[in-house]
Amino acid sequence: MNTRCAIQMTCAGLAVTTPVTAYDEHGLPQVKEVAAERALTVYLDKYEIVTLMTLGSHPELLTLGYLRNQGLVERLEDIMAVQVDWEVEAAAVTTRGGQTAYLREKLAQRTVTTGCGQGTVFGQIKQKLEQIFLPPVRVRQSTLYALLENLRQYNEVYKRAGAVHGCALCSQAGQILFFCEDVGRHNAVDAIAGHMWLNDIEGRDKIFYTTGRLTSEMVIKAAQMEIPVVLSRSGITQMGLDLARQAGITLIARATGRHFLVYTGWENLIYDAPPAKP
Repeated sequence: MNTRCAIQMTCAGLAVTTPVTAYDEHGLPQVKEVAAERALTVYLDKYEIVTLMTLGSHPELLTLGYLRNQGLVERLEDIMAVQVDWEVEAAAVTTRGGQTAYLREKLAQRTVTTGCGQGTVFGQIKQKLEQIFLPPVRVRQSTLYALLENLRQYNEVYKRAGAVHGCALCSQAGQILFFCEDVGRHNAVDAIAGHMWLNDIEGRDKIFYTTGRLTSEMVIKAAQMEIPVVLSRSGITQMGLDLARQAGITLIARATGRHFLVYTGWENLIYDAPPAKP
């Protein structure tokens, strides 16, 4: 655990699935698990920021990562407490000195984006992205295959209940360092950002994986975490591709089994394990 600061933090993670009875095509009852979905309203110094729909597995990390990725708190040392109370469905964040005037300015520039779960981007974030260009990192094809194989052991909520996205922070050797599932990919990546921030984890030698599509917001968040390689089993958007090129991110999508497509940064890939041609 990072010792740069002492944050008072609850540990309010909840069960991520719940059993229900469904009836199959023969009219027979089947006990199945469905993904939990809860509303969590984030307050920063008593100022209401956003309501996130989440599984509730890592609410404190989700809150921290959201604040960091939206640029609402610049330094971890400025945070005194993160208190989650599910009875009122709220996460209350207290800072040293307060953020009221600053928040009014930031929230006035808010843009609501579409996506799986509602994402939010604040106006100055894209301007900050123009200052980010990540040094290239070479990635072995064999490492990608090992990583995809290792990820098969995860996605537990998806296997049991479906209806969720998973994201992972990975090493260049293909190890899963932190994995998170949530009802929206934005929440999952924010929880990873919170984990990295809280534990002072460097992103420039990491790989980020997501089951969701790589939209502009997902690429922006990867750039903010300074992660140079982004991998997805889904597709990409044009803006996501443009921003990845701008930030120097190697963008790899449609990654399943032995198949993948490198959309930008292909020169950073070491093709050391080509599959047999059909």
